[in-house]
Amino acid sequence: MKRLMQIFALVMAFGVSASVFAMGLGEAKQKLDSVKKQGLVGETPTGYLDVVHAEGQAREVVEAINSARRDQYKRIAEKHNIPVTQVETVAGKKAIERTPAGQYVQMGGKWVKK
Repeated sequence: MKRLMQIFALVMAFGVSASVFAMGLGEAKQKLDSVKKQGLVGETPTGYLDVVHAEGQAREVVEAINSARRDQYKRIAEKHNIPVTQVETVAGKKAIERTPAGQYVQMGGKWVKK
């Protein structure tokens, strides 16, 4: 019985992790504008997206886009021999500046509609 429970836990863990990675970057890019306009996702000062309202595929879009951003920030930091946090901060500032009116950005730890 114990072995069966371990297998069940492993299967459940795999199922949960597989669903998180189910969305590819291409699909996430296609959905990004829509989830931003719906107010489900917003830009943060750290250079990454975060979920404003956990509906639909907001979480999956955020995770796929943030993974790609993280990789890109790392490449930029290595190329210029600077800390990744510096790249993230500059990217976050630019992303917030470019966010159109009516979409969410994080300011002082709170979500604000720009």
